[in-house]
Amino acid sequence: MENVENTFNKIISSDQAINLFFSGMTLMFGGFGGVGTPPKLVDILLETGASDLTLIGNDAGFPTIGIGKAVCTGRVKRLVASHIGSNPVAGQLMTDKKLVVEFSPQGTLAERIRAGGVGLGGILVDVGITSNIVTQNKQILSLDGREFILEPALTGDLSIVYAKKADPYGNLVFDKSARNTNPLVAMASTKTIVEVEEFVPLGYLDPEEIVTPGVYVDFMIQSEGVNWSWVWEKTYGT
Repeated sequence: MENVENTFNKIISSDQAINLFFSGMTLMFGGFGGVGTPPKLVDILLETGASDLTLIGNDAGFPTIGIGKAVCTGRVKRLVASHIGSNPVAGQLMTDKKLVVEFSPQGTLAERIRAGGVGLGGILVDVGITSNIVTQNKQILSLDGREFILEPALTGDLSIVYAKKADPYGNLVFDKSARNTNPLVAMASTKTIVEVEEFVPLGYLDPEEIVTPGVYVDFMIQSEGVNWSWVWEKTYGT
């Protein structure tokens, strides 16, 4: 196991993962209503006691599922999401002015995250262009006779991702709809850590099934034990 960890620094322990979370950070998360949100990484976040957090992801999860567990602690100061309706605690925190929520239409949110991942400064959209609520405090640009809202790209300090399979380099395969925004947030933060269901040796993944290449992945953990000797033997033959 030590040889594997020394060769592939991306595979770390839960204790090592704790050091990636800190107060005041911007954390991006994959998931849709909790599906595809890495449960162990959310628990590790809670263990750290980190506060004053900015979260960026599709929604607020549920009170006991997904990122909602973190939202309900009251340690999140700002949330950028498409909706929070599945988490009544988030709604109450917003009403009580204890949580600032920036709503972004789901497609716009996904594209803002993608833009952050590929190095763009922002995107131009016309969704909500006729609404004063939507356009408030936003820059409006004209292009070819049409008006667009300039939506800034989104990036973070750390992204937490959930994957079905991964090899030691961090090439990722997702499970059906649990893929959702995970590939997008994997690209858009300074660091990315992935919670993996199953590790396989190098060369075991069909290139056509790899959605997120390992170049975007910095660290990986697994909730349950992994057969390191099997991974090592199949990768190196020793």
